[in-house]
Amino acid sequence: MAGEGEVGGFGGEVVCRPVARVVGGRVEVVDDHWGGESAVIRLDAEQFGPDALFGLAEFSHLEVVYHFDQVPPEKIESGARHPRGNPDWPLVGIFAQRGKNRPNRLGVSRCRLVKVDGLDVHVTGLDAVDGTPVLDIKPYMAEFGPRGETVQPAWSAELMRDYYAGEAGA
Repeated sequence: MAGEGEVGGFGGEVVCRPVARVVGGRVEVVDDHWGGESAVIRLDAEQFGPDALFGLAEFSHLEVVYHFDQVPPEKIESGARHPRGNPDWPLVGIFAQRGKNRPNRLGVSRCRLVKVDGLDVHVTGLDAVDGTPVLDIKPYMAEFGPRGETVQPAWSAELMRDYYAGEAGA
């Protein structure tokens, strides 16, 4: 049974208010070398006080959900394409890759937590540019990581080879 506002059983529109914005770091959208990037995730002071971040500093890494707000709606992809437009890589569906031109323009990034200072969460390796709206911040817990062996195609490992280049300790 479909609920109010549902279309075809998939539900109505979902509206999210950003909880924070990315401040600093990279200003241009470039695909690789995110490992050395430092930025601040600044919580919205109208919605949150510093207590929203209590205990977060005990974690080494975060998962950050954000909106690819710089992707124009007309650039959204819904079918198959060659990742990064590279014809040497196979034609794969948008849900078999992590490109920014996704239907809902949502990004998920795991990054290193450097420190928490008031409403500022200092991170490295966040692959979001200055001004990006952040929809959620979660502590990374190993128990939420993959269980069992992970498998991925060779083209994806090739694509990701330099993605986090420049990371401290890498």
